[in-house]
Amino acid sequence: MTSDESKNHDRQHHDPQPRDRQQNDRQPRDRQGDDRPRHDRRTSGPRDSGPHHHDRRGSGPRDHDRRGPRQPRPPRADLPRTLAWEVLRDVELEDAYANLLLPGKLARTRLTGPDAALATELTYGTLRGIGLYDAIITVAAGRPAADIDPPVRAAMRMGAHQLLNMRVADHAAVSETVGVVKAHHDVRAGGFVNAVLRRISERTREEWLDTVTADVDPTRELEIATSHPAWIIRALRQALVAHGRDAGELRAVLDADNAPAKVCLSVLPDLADRADVADRVGTPTPLSPLGVHLDHGAPLDVPEVREGTARVQDEGSQLVALALTRPEAPAGAWLDLCAGPGGKTAVLGAVAAGTGDRVIAVDTSDHRADLVEDSTRALSEVVEVFAADGREFGTDHAEQFTRVLVDVPCSGLGALRRRPEARWRRTPKDVNTLRPIQRELLAAAISAAMPGGVIAYTTCSPHHVETLLVVEELAAAESSAVEMLDAAQVLAEVTGRPAEEFASAPVAGGRCAQLWPDVHGTDGMFLALMRKK
Repeated sequence: MTSDESKNHDRQHHDPQPRDRQQNDRQPRDRQGDDRPRHDRRTSGPRDSGPHHHDRRGSGPRDHDRRGPRQPRPPRADLPRTLAWEVLRDVELEDAYANLLLPGKLARTRLTGPDAALATELTYGTLRGIGLYDAIITVAAGRPAADIDPPVRAAMRMGAHQLLNMRVADHAAVSETVGVVKAHHDVRAGGFVNAVLRRISERTREEWLDTVTADVDPTRELEIATSHPAWIIRALRQALVAHGRDAGELRAVLDADNAPAKVCLSVLPDLADRADVADRVGTPTPLSPLGVHLDHGAPLDVPEVREGTARVQDEGSQLVALALTRPEAPAGAWLDLCAGPGGKTAVLGAVAAGTGDRVIAVDTSDHRADLVEDSTRALSEVVEVFAADGREFGTDHAEQFTRVLVDVPCSGLGALRRRPEARWRRTPKDVNTLRPIQRELLAAAISAAMPGGVIAYTTCSPHHVETLLVVEELAAAESSAVEMLDAAQVLAEVTGRPAEEFASAPVAGGRCAQLWPDVHGTDGMFLALMRKK
Protein backbone atom coordinates (compact mmCIF):
# COMPACT_ATOMS: atom_id res chain seq x y z
CA MET A 1 0.00 0.00 0.00
CA THR A 2 1.44 3.37 -0.95
CA SER A 3 1.71 6.36 1.33
CA ASP A 4 0.20 9.56 -0.09
CA GLU A 5 -2.03 7.81 -2.63
CA SER A 6 -3.30 5.01 -0.46
CA LYS A 7 -3.12 5.73 3.23
CA ASN A 8 -2.47 8.99 5.03
CA HIS A 9 -2.15 8.01 8.65
CA ASP A 10 -1.84 11.43 10.26
CA ARG A 11 -3.41 11.19 13.69
CA GLN A 12 -7.07 12.08 14.05
CA HIS A 13 -7.95 13.11 17.61
CA HIS A 14 -11.59 12.11 17.90
CA ASP A 15 -13.58 9.20 19.18
CA PRO A 16 -14.31 6.86 16.24
CA GLN A 17 -17.98 6.41 15.51
CA PRO A 18 -19.48 3.60 13.43
CA ARG A 19 -20.61 4.81 10.04
CA ASP A 20 -24.24 4.33 9.05
CA ARG A 21 -24.32 3.03 5.49
CA GLN A 22 -27.94 4.14 5.11
CA GLN A 23 -27.24 7.67 6.31
CA ASN A 24 -26.78 10.24 3.60
CA ASP A 25 -26.83 13.56 5.41
CA ARG A 26 -23.23 14.60 4.84
CA GLN A 27 -22.57 17.96 3.28
CA PRO A 28 -21.29 17.58 -0.25
CA ARG A 29 -17.53 17.90 -0.46
CA ASP A 30 -15.94 20.59 -2.59
CA ARG A 31 -14.62 19.29 -5.86
CA GLN A 32 -10.86 19.28 -6.04
CA GLY A 33 -10.96 19.80 -9.76
CA ASP A 34 -12.47 18.11 -12.75
CA ASP A 35 -11.07 16.12 -15.59
CA ARG A 36 -11.81 18.61 -18.31
CA PRO A 37 -8.89 19.82 -20.38
CA ARG A 38 -7.18 22.70 -18.64
CA HIS A 39 -6.08 24.51 -21.77
CA ASP A 40 -5.95 28.28 -22.04
CA ARG A 41 -9.53 29.49 -22.45
CA ARG A 42 -8.64 32.97 -23.71
CA THR A 43 -10.40 33.67 -26.99
CA SER A 44 -11.06 36.64 -29.17
CA GLY A 45 -14.45 37.12 -27.60
CA PRO A 46 -17.48 35.28 -26.27
CA ARG A 47 -19.13 32.80 -28.57
CA ASP A 48 -22.44 33.75 -30.09
CA SER A 49 -25.34 31.95 -28.48
CA GLY A 50 -27.54 31.90 -31.55
CA PRO A 51 -27.46 32.07 -35.36
CA HIS A 52 -25.90 35.03 -37.11
CA HIS A 53 -28.35 37.53 -38.60
CA HIS A 54 -26.72 39.28 -41.53
CA ASP A 55 -27.95 42.54 -42.98
CA ARG A 56 -29.10 41.55 -46.44
CA ARG A 57 -29.61 45.10 -47.66
CA GLY A 58 -27.34 45.71 -50.63
CA SER A 59 -25.74 43.28 -52.97
CA GLY A 60 -22.08 43.91 -52.22
CA PRO A 61 -19.84 41.66 -50.18
CA ARG A 62 -20.49 41.64 -46.44
CA ASP A 63 -18.12 43.56 -44.25
CA HIS A 64 -16.32 41.66 -41.51
CA ASP A 65 -17.98 42.05 -38.11
CA ARG A 66 -16.43 44.26 -35.49
CA ARG A 67 -14.26 41.47 -34.13
CA GLY A 68 -12.33 41.32 -37.39
CA PRO A 69 -11.72 38.32 -39.62
CA ARG A 70 -12.57 34.94 -38.17
CA GLN A 71 -9.53 33.00 -37.03
CA PRO A 72 -9.14 29.42 -38.27
CA ARG A 73 -10.26 26.84 -35.77
CA PRO A 74 -7.59 24.65 -34.18
CA PRO A 75 -7.51 21.18 -35.68
CA ARG A 76 -9.60 18.48 -34.04
CA ALA A 77 -7.37 16.20 -32.01
CA ASP A 78 -7.45 12.42 -31.77
CA LEU A 79 -9.50 11.56 -28.65
CA PRO A 80 -7.45 8.65 -27.21
CA ARG A 81 -4.27 10.70 -27.51
CA THR A 82 -5.98 13.74 -26.06
CA LEU A 83 -7.13 11.83 -22.97
CA ALA A 84 -3.70 10.26 -22.49
CA TRP A 85 -2.00 13.65 -22.83
CA GLU A 86 -4.39 15.22 -20.32
CA VAL A 87 -3.54 12.53 -17.79
CA LEU A 88 0.20 12.86 -18.42
CA ARG A 89 -0.06 16.63 -18.06
CA ASP A 90 -2.02 16.42 -14.82
CA VAL A 91 0.32 13.79 -13.38
CA GLU A 92 3.13 16.26 -14.02
CA LEU A 93 1.48 19.50 -12.94
CA GLU A 94 -1.03 18.44 -10.30
CA ASP A 95 0.45 15.26 -8.81
CA ALA A 96 -2.56 13.35 -10.13
CA TYR A 97 -2.61 9.56 -10.24
CA ALA A 98 -3.14 7.97 -13.61
CA ASN A 99 -4.99 4.96 -12.21
CA LEU A 100 -7.53 7.31 -10.61
CA LEU A 101 -7.82 9.86 -13.42
CA LEU A 102 -7.85 7.81 -16.62
CA PRO A 103 -10.85 5.52 -15.84
CA GLY A 104 -13.05 8.56 -15.24
CA LYS A 105 -12.03 10.11 -18.53
CA LEU A 106 -12.72 6.91 -20.42
CA ALA A 107 -16.15 6.64 -18.81
CA ARG A 108 -17.02 10.30 -19.40
CA THR A 109 -16.13 10.11 -23.09
CA ARG A 110 -17.57 6.59 -23.47
CA LEU A 111 -14.32 5.45 -25.01
CA THR A 112 -14.19 1.67 -25.29
CA GLY A 113 -12.50 -1.15 -27.17
CA PRO A 114 -9.34 -0.40 -29.18
CA ASP A 115 -9.59 3.34 -28.54
CA ALA A 116 -9.66 2.81 -24.76
CA ALA A 117 -6.79 0.35 -25.06
CA LEU A 118 -4.78 2.94 -27.02
CA ALA A 119 -5.39 5.65 -24.44
CA THR A 120 -4.39 3.24 -21.66
CA GLU A 121 -1.15 2.13 -23.32
CA LEU A 122 -0.22 5.71 -24.21
CA THR A 123 -0.71 6.75 -20.59
CA TYR A 124 0.95 3.93 -18.70
CA GLY A 125 3.58 3.13 -21.32
CA THR A 126 4.71 6.75 -21.42
CA LEU A 127 4.88 6.99 -17.63
CA ARG A 128 6.93 3.81 -17.41
CA GLY A 129 9.44 5.08 -19.97
CA ILE A 130 9.96 8.65 -18.79
CA GLY A 131 13.60 8.12 -17.82
CA LEU A 132 14.59 6.91 -21.28
CA TYR A 133 12.34 9.30 -23.18
CA ASP A 134 13.66 12.36 -21.36
CA ALA A 135 17.23 11.36 -22.16
CA ILE A 136 16.27 11.03 -25.84
CA ILE A 137 14.29 14.29 -25.89
CA THR A 138 17.27 16.12 -24.41
CA VAL A 139 19.39 15.09 -27.39
CA ALA A 140 16.67 15.57 -30.03
CA ALA A 141 15.60 18.98 -28.70
CA GLY A 142 19.10 20.29 -28.07
CA ARG A 143 18.13 21.33 -24.56
CA PRO A 144 17.47 19.51 -21.27
CA ALA A 145 14.05 17.90 -21.20
CA ALA A 146 13.61 19.36 -17.71
CA ASP A 147 13.65 22.88 -19.22
CA ILE A 148 10.78 22.24 -21.64
CA ASP A 149 7.26 23.42 -20.78
CA PRO A 150 5.65 20.45 -18.93
CA PRO A 151 2.56 20.09 -21.19
CA VAL A 152 4.83 20.17 -24.24
CA ARG A 153 7.23 17.72 -22.65
CA ALA A 154 4.32 15.40 -21.86
CA ALA A 155 3.36 15.39 -25.55
CA MET A 156 6.94 14.70 -26.61
CA ARG A 157 7.16 11.77 -24.22
CA MET A 158 3.88 10.39 -25.55
CA GLY A 159 5.10 10.80 -29.12
CA ALA A 160 8.40 9.11 -28.30
CA HIS A 161 6.57 6.14 -26.80
CA GLN A 162 4.57 5.68 -30.00
CA LEU A 163 7.65 5.98 -32.20
CA LEU A 164 9.94 3.71 -30.20
CA ASN A 165 7.73 1.21 -28.39
CA MET A 166 4.44 0.90 -30.24
CA ARG A 167 3.46 -0.34 -33.66
CA VAL A 168 2.25 3.07 -34.78
CA ALA A 169 3.25 4.51 -38.15
CA ASP A 170 5.76 7.33 -37.75
CA HIS A 171 3.64 9.86 -39.64
CA ALA A 172 0.60 9.11 -37.46
CA ALA A 173 2.58 9.24 -34.22
CA VAL A 174 4.01 12.63 -35.15
CA SER A 175 1.01 14.31 -36.75
CA GLU A 176 -1.58 13.13 -34.21
CA THR A 177 0.58 14.13 -31.25
CA VAL A 178 1.24 17.53 -32.77
CA GLY A 179 -2.50 17.87 -33.31
CA VAL A 180 -3.15 17.38 -29.60
CA VAL A 181 -0.71 20.14 -28.70
CA LYS A 182 -2.18 22.55 -31.22
CA ALA A 183 -5.77 21.85 -30.26
CA HIS A 184 -5.41 21.81 -26.49
CA HIS A 185 -2.33 23.74 -25.50
CA ASP A 186 -0.49 26.10 -27.84
CA VAL A 187 -0.60 26.20 -31.64
CA ARG A 188 2.88 27.74 -31.73
CA ALA A 189 4.35 24.86 -29.72
CA GLY A 190 3.20 22.42 -32.39
CA GLY A 191 6.17 23.22 -34.61
CA PHE A 192 8.63 22.51 -31.81
CA VAL A 193 6.97 19.18 -31.01
CA ASN A 194 6.90 18.28 -34.70
CA ALA A 195 10.62 18.97 -35.12
CA VAL A 196 11.66 16.99 -32.03
CA LEU A 197 9.48 13.98 -32.86
CA ARG A 198 10.75 13.89 -36.44
CA ARG A 199 14.31 13.77 -35.13
CA ILE A 200 13.36 10.96 -32.77
CA SER A 201 11.76 9.04 -35.64
CA GLU A 202 15.08 8.96 -37.51
CA ARG A 203 16.48 6.25 -35.18
CA THR A 204 15.27 3.02 -33.60
CA ARG A 205 14.92 2.53 -29.87
CA GLU A 206 18.15 0.52 -29.78
CA GLU A 207 20.03 3.20 -31.68
CA TRP A 208 18.78 5.89 -29.33
CA LEU A 209 19.67 3.76 -26.31
CA ASP A 210 23.23 3.42 -27.61
CA THR A 211 23.38 7.18 -28.14
CA VAL A 212 22.14 8.29 -24.73
CA THR A 213 24.19 5.74 -22.77
CA ALA A 214 27.43 6.06 -24.74
CA ASP A 215 29.39 8.04 -22.14
CA VAL A 216 27.75 7.12 -18.83
CA ASP A 217 28.72 4.76 -16.03
CA PRO A 218 26.99 1.35 -15.64
CA THR A 219 24.63 2.57 -12.93
CA ARG A 220 23.42 5.49 -15.02
CA GLU A 221 23.13 3.21 -18.05
CA LEU A 222 20.81 0.87 -16.13
CA GLU A 223 18.85 3.86 -14.82
CA ILE A 224 18.22 5.12 -18.36
CA ALA A 225 17.65 1.74 -19.98
CA THR A 226 15.05 0.62 -17.41
CA SER A 227 13.60 4.03 -16.53
CA HIS A 228 14.13 3.59 -12.80
CA PRO A 229 15.72 6.21 -10.53
CA ALA A 230 19.10 5.12 -9.18
CA TRP A 231 17.91 4.96 -5.56
CA ILE A 232 15.13 2.52 -6.48
CA ILE A 233 17.59 0.34 -8.37
CA ARG A 234 19.80 0.23 -5.26
CA ALA A 235 16.82 -0.50 -3.00
CA LEU A 236 15.59 -3.36 -5.19
CA ARG A 237 19.06 -4.87 -5.40
CA GLN A 238 19.28 -4.83 -1.58
CA ALA A 239 15.75 -6.24 -1.31
CA LEU A 240 16.61 -9.19 -3.53
CA VAL A 241 19.48 -10.17 -1.27
CA ALA A 242 17.51 -9.55 1.94
CA HIS A 243 14.66 -11.80 0.76
CA GLY A 244 16.98 -14.60 -0.32
CA ARG A 245 17.32 -14.00 -4.05
CA ASP A 246 20.40 -13.35 -6.17
CA ALA A 247 21.32 -9.72 -6.86
CA GLY A 248 21.96 -10.81 -10.44
CA GLU A 249 18.19 -11.10 -10.92
CA LEU A 250 17.81 -7.33 -10.60
CA ARG A 251 17.30 -6.72 -14.32
CA ALA A 252 14.41 -9.20 -14.40
CA VAL A 253 12.66 -7.25 -11.61
CA LEU A 254 13.20 -3.91 -13.35
CA ASP A 255 11.94 -5.26 -16.67
CA ALA A 256 8.85 -6.70 -14.95
CA ASP A 257 8.08 -3.22 -13.60
CA ASN A 258 7.94 -2.02 -17.20
CA ALA A 259 5.61 -4.76 -18.45
CA PRO A 260 1.89 -3.89 -18.57
CA ALA A 261 0.00 -5.58 -15.73
CA LYS A 262 -3.02 -7.68 -16.60
CA VAL A 263 -6.38 -6.49 -15.30
CA CYS A 264 -7.27 -8.90 -12.50
CA LEU A 265 -10.66 -9.41 -10.87
CA SER A 266 -11.26 -10.78 -7.39
CA VAL A 267 -14.48 -12.80 -7.41
CA LEU A 268 -15.78 -12.86 -3.84
CA PRO A 269 -16.49 -16.40 -2.58
CA ASP A 270 -20.13 -17.37 -2.03
CA LEU A 271 -21.23 -14.07 -3.61
CA ALA A 272 -20.29 -14.83 -7.22
CA ASP A 273 -19.15 -17.82 -9.25
CA ARG A 274 -15.51 -17.53 -10.31
CA ALA A 275 -15.81 -20.25 -12.97
CA ASP A 276 -18.80 -18.51 -14.53
CA VAL A 277 -17.01 -15.14 -14.60
CA ALA A 278 -13.92 -16.75 -16.14
CA ASP A 279 -16.01 -18.50 -18.81
CA ARG A 280 -17.52 -15.18 -19.85
CA VAL A 281 -14.69 -12.68 -19.64
CA GLY A 282 -11.31 -14.16 -18.83
CA THR A 283 -8.96 -16.77 -17.45
CA PRO A 284 -8.60 -18.09 -13.88
CA THR A 285 -5.46 -16.79 -12.22
CA PRO A 286 -2.71 -19.34 -11.50
CA LEU A 287 -2.26 -18.52 -7.81
CA SER A 288 -5.35 -16.99 -6.22
CA PRO A 289 -8.47 -19.18 -5.97
CA LEU A 290 -10.53 -15.98 -6.32
CA GLY A 291 -8.83 -14.36 -9.29
CA VAL A 292 -9.77 -13.97 -12.95
CA HIS A 293 -7.59 -12.21 -15.50
CA LEU A 294 -9.84 -10.07 -17.68
CA ASP A 295 -9.15 -11.03 -21.29
CA HIS A 296 -11.54 -8.64 -23.00
CA GLY A 297 -13.87 -5.76 -22.23
CA ALA A 298 -13.75 -3.32 -19.33
CA PRO A 299 -14.30 -4.24 -15.66
CA LEU A 300 -17.59 -2.35 -15.50
CA ASP A 301 -18.86 -4.48 -18.37
CA VAL A 302 -18.90 -7.40 -15.91
CA PRO A 303 -22.23 -7.57 -14.00
CA GLU A 304 -20.55 -8.87 -10.85
CA VAL A 305 -18.26 -5.85 -10.75
CA ARG A 306 -21.23 -3.50 -11.03
CA GLU A 307 -23.00 -5.42 -8.27
CA GLY A 308 -20.00 -5.38 -5.93
CA THR A 309 -19.55 -9.16 -5.82
CA ALA A 310 -16.33 -8.91 -7.82
CA ARG A 311 -13.81 -6.11 -8.04
CA VAL A 312 -10.53 -5.15 -9.66
CA GLN A 313 -7.72 -6.36 -7.39
CA ASP A 314 -4.21 -7.62 -8.01
CA GLU A 315 -3.70 -11.32 -7.40
CA GLY A 316 -1.03 -10.59 -4.77
CA SER A 317 -3.45 -8.52 -2.70
CA GLN A 318 -5.98 -11.33 -2.83
CA LEU A 319 -3.37 -13.81 -1.59
CA VAL A 320 -2.21 -11.86 1.46
CA ALA A 321 -5.81 -11.28 2.55
CA LEU A 322 -6.65 -14.96 2.14
CA ALA A 323 -3.50 -15.93 4.07
CA LEU A 324 -4.82 -14.22 7.19
CA THR A 325 -7.92 -16.43 7.13
CA ARG A 326 -6.05 -19.78 7.04
CA PRO A 327 -4.21 -20.25 10.37
CA GLU A 328 -6.29 -21.50 13.29
CA ALA A 329 -7.71 -18.71 15.47
CA PRO A 330 -10.55 -18.25 17.99
CA ALA A 331 -14.01 -17.29 16.76
CA GLY A 332 -14.82 -13.60 16.93
CA ALA A 333 -14.52 -10.27 15.16
CA TRP A 334 -11.79 -9.56 12.61
CA LEU A 335 -10.05 -6.20 12.13
CA ASP A 336 -8.68 -4.52 9.00
CA LEU A 337 -6.64 -1.73 10.57
CA CYS A 338 -5.69 0.19 7.39
CA ALA A 339 -8.63 -0.74 5.20
CA GLY A 340 -8.84 1.80 2.38
CA PRO A 341 -9.68 1.44 -0.44
CA GLY A 342 -11.29 -1.81 0.70
CA GLY A 343 -10.22 -4.59 -1.64
CA LYS A 344 -8.67 -6.74 1.08
CA THR A 345 -11.56 -5.89 3.40
CA ALA A 346 -13.98 -7.29 0.82
CA VAL A 347 -12.05 -10.57 0.67
CA LEU A 348 -12.01 -10.81 4.46
CA GLY A 349 -15.71 -9.96 4.64
CA ALA A 350 -16.66 -12.64 2.12
CA VAL A 351 -14.72 -15.30 4.04
CA ALA A 352 -16.01 -14.07 7.40
CA ALA A 353 -19.59 -14.26 6.13
CA GLY A 354 -19.09 -17.98 5.62
CA THR A 355 -17.73 -18.51 9.13
CA GLY A 356 -20.30 -16.38 10.93
CA ASP A 357 -17.76 -13.74 11.97
CA ARG A 358 -17.80 -10.01 11.27
CA VAL A 359 -15.16 -7.54 10.11
CA ILE A 360 -14.36 -4.11 11.50
CA ALA A 361 -12.66 -1.89 8.91
CA VAL A 362 -10.75 1.24 9.89
CA ASP A 363 -9.18 4.00 7.85
CA THR A 364 -8.04 7.43 8.84
CA SER A 365 -10.12 9.61 6.48
CA ASP A 366 -13.80 9.88 5.64
CA HIS A 367 -12.98 9.68 1.93
CA ARG A 368 -11.14 6.39 2.25
CA ALA A 369 -13.80 5.04 4.59
CA ASP A 370 -16.31 5.85 1.83
CA LEU A 371 -14.22 3.77 -0.57
CA VAL A 372 -14.25 0.86 1.87
CA GLU A 373 -18.03 1.06 2.17
CA ASP A 374 -18.36 1.01 -1.60
CA SER A 375 -15.98 -1.94 -1.92
CA THR A 376 -17.96 -3.92 0.64
CA ARG A 377 -21.47 -2.82 -0.32
CA ALA A 378 -22.45 -6.45 -0.98
CA LEU A 379 -21.33 -7.30 2.56
CA SER A 380 -22.97 -4.53 4.56
CA GLU A 381 -24.32 -7.01 7.12
CA VAL A 382 -20.81 -8.32 7.81
CA VAL A 383 -18.48 -5.31 7.49
CA GLU A 384 -18.67 -2.24 9.72
CA VAL A 385 -16.55 0.78 8.79
CA PHE A 386 -14.95 3.35 11.10
CA ALA A 387 -13.05 6.53 10.27
CA ALA A 388 -10.19 6.58 12.77
CA ASP A 389 -6.42 6.46 13.12
CA GLY A 390 -5.48 2.79 13.15
CA ARG A 391 -2.74 3.34 15.72
CA GLU A 392 -5.21 4.72 18.22
CA PHE A 393 -8.03 2.33 17.31
CA GLY A 394 -5.87 -0.75 17.83
CA THR A 395 -4.62 0.45 21.19
CA ASP A 396 -8.09 1.51 22.36
CA HIS A 397 -9.58 -1.88 21.46
CA ALA A 398 -6.94 -4.13 22.97
CA GLU A 399 -7.39 -7.91 22.71
CA GLN A 400 -10.80 -7.68 21.01
CA PHE A 401 -10.06 -9.26 17.61
CA THR A 402 -9.18 -12.77 16.50
CA ARG A 403 -7.64 -11.84 13.14
CA VAL A 404 -5.98 -8.50 12.37
CA LEU A 405 -4.76 -7.28 8.99
CA VAL A 406 -2.40 -4.29 8.94
CA ASP A 407 -1.59 -3.30 5.34
CA VAL A 408 0.65 -0.36 6.14
CA PRO A 409 1.39 2.76 4.07
CA CYS A 410 4.64 2.23 2.18
CA SER A 411 6.75 3.38 -0.75
CA GLY A 412 4.81 1.20 -3.21
CA LEU A 413 7.97 -0.13 -4.86
CA GLY A 414 6.23 -3.45 -5.46
CA ALA A 415 3.46 -1.87 -7.54
CA LEU A 416 5.44 0.23 -10.00
CA ARG A 417 3.99 -1.57 -13.01
CA ARG A 418 0.48 -0.46 -11.99
CA ARG A 419 1.43 2.98 -10.65
CA PRO A 420 4.45 3.85 -12.79
CA GLU A 421 4.44 7.54 -11.87
CA ALA A 422 5.29 6.59 -8.27
CA ARG A 423 8.89 5.86 -9.26
CA TRP A 424 9.36 9.53 -10.22
CA ARG A 425 7.75 10.86 -7.03
CA ARG A 426 9.16 8.71 -4.27
CA THR A 427 12.45 9.53 -2.56
CA PRO A 428 14.54 7.72 0.06
CA LYS A 429 13.22 10.24 2.55
CA ASP A 430 9.70 8.80 2.10
CA VAL A 431 10.91 5.39 3.27
CA ASN A 432 12.49 6.87 6.40
CA THR A 433 9.41 8.99 7.13
CA LEU A 434 7.04 6.02 6.89
CA ARG A 435 9.12 3.62 8.99
CA PRO A 436 7.94 4.82 12.44
CA ILE A 437 4.32 4.83 11.23
CA GLN A 438 4.66 1.25 10.02
CA ARG A 439 6.16 0.18 13.33
CA GLU A 440 3.42 1.92 15.35
CA LEU A 441 0.68 0.37 13.23
CA LEU A 442 2.09 -3.14 13.67
CA ALA A 443 2.36 -2.56 17.42
CA ALA A 444 -1.29 -1.44 17.46
CA ALA A 445 -2.31 -4.54 15.50
CA ILE A 446 -0.56 -6.78 18.01
CA SER A 447 -2.32 -4.93 20.83
CA ALA A 448 -5.73 -5.36 19.16
CA ALA A 449 -5.34 -9.13 18.76
CA MET A 450 -6.67 -11.38 21.51
CA PRO A 451 -4.57 -14.29 22.82
CA GLY A 452 -4.47 -16.96 20.10
CA GLY A 453 -5.34 -14.37 17.46
CA VAL A 454 -3.42 -14.01 14.17
CA ILE A 455 -1.85 -10.81 12.82
CA ALA A 456 -0.87 -10.24 9.17
CA TYR A 457 1.60 -7.44 8.38
CA THR A 458 1.66 -6.61 4.66
CA THR A 459 3.16 -4.04 2.29
CA CYS A 460 3.19 -3.61 -1.47
CA SER A 461 6.93 -3.08 -1.29
CA PRO A 462 9.89 -5.44 -1.00
CA HIS A 463 12.08 -2.69 0.48
CA HIS A 464 14.12 -4.18 3.32
CA VAL A 465 13.46 -1.24 5.65
CA GLU A 466 9.68 -1.48 5.20
CA THR A 467 9.42 -5.26 5.45
CA LEU A 468 11.90 -7.46 7.26
CA LEU A 469 13.42 -4.70 9.37
CA VAL A 470 10.04 -3.64 10.80
CA VAL A 471 9.05 -7.24 11.54
CA GLU A 472 12.41 -8.13 13.08
CA GLU A 473 12.28 -5.11 15.39
CA LEU A 474 8.73 -5.83 16.55
CA ALA A 475 9.36 -9.56 16.92
CA ALA A 476 12.29 -8.75 19.20
CA ALA A 477 10.43 -6.08 21.17
CA GLU A 478 7.28 -8.22 21.51
CA SER A 479 8.97 -11.60 21.86
CA SER A 480 6.94 -12.37 24.97
CA ALA A 481 3.70 -11.40 23.22
CA VAL A 482 3.90 -12.97 19.73
CA GLU A 483 5.29 -15.97 17.89
CA MET A 484 6.19 -15.82 14.21
CA LEU A 485 4.40 -18.17 11.80
CA ASP A 486 5.53 -19.57 8.45
CA ALA A 487 3.88 -17.18 5.98
CA ALA A 488 5.40 -18.96 2.98
CA GLN A 489 3.81 -22.24 4.05
CA VAL A 490 0.43 -20.56 4.48
CA LEU A 491 0.65 -19.15 0.95
CA ALA A 492 1.50 -22.64 -0.24
CA GLU A 493 -1.75 -23.88 1.32
CA VAL A 494 -3.71 -21.07 -0.35
CA THR A 495 -2.20 -21.56 -3.80
CA GLY A 496 -1.31 -25.26 -3.92
CA ARG A 497 2.27 -24.36 -4.88
CA PRO A 498 5.52 -25.20 -3.02
CA ALA A 499 6.28 -22.93 -0.06
CA GLU A 500 9.78 -22.25 -1.36
CA GLU A 501 8.28 -20.30 -4.25
CA PHE A 502 7.16 -17.64 -1.76
CA ALA A 503 9.87 -17.87 0.88
CA SER A 504 11.60 -14.77 2.19
CA ALA A 505 13.88 -14.64 5.23
CA PRO A 506 13.41 -16.47 8.54
CA VAL A 507 12.47 -14.24 11.47
CA ALA A 508 12.38 -15.35 15.12
CA GLY A 509 11.59 -18.97 14.36
CA GLY A 510 9.06 -18.20 11.63
CA ARG A 511 9.36 -17.26 7.98
CA CYS A 512 8.13 -14.32 5.93
CA ALA A 513 6.92 -14.39 2.33
CA GLN A 514 7.64 -12.09 -0.61
CA LEU A 515 5.84 -12.00 -3.96
CA TRP A 516 7.64 -10.64 -7.02
CA PRO A 517 6.27 -9.35 -10.35
CA ASP A 518 8.94 -11.19 -12.36
CA VAL A 519 8.41 -14.53 -10.56
CA HIS A 520 4.73 -14.62 -9.61
CA GLY A 521 3.21 -12.12 -12.04
CA THR A 522 1.75 -10.18 -9.11
CA ASP A 523 2.54 -6.93 -7.36
CA GLY A 524 5.50 -7.21 -5.00
CA MET A 525 3.53 -7.96 -1.82
CA PHE A 526 5.30 -8.79 1.45
CA LEU A 527 3.63 -10.89 4.14
CA ALA A 528 4.50 -11.69 7.73
CA LEU A 529 2.17 -13.71 9.98
CA MET A 530 2.33 -13.90 13.76
CA ARG A 531 0.20 -15.25 16.59
CA LYS A 532 -0.58 -13.47 19.85
CA LYS A 533 0.53 -15.53 22.83
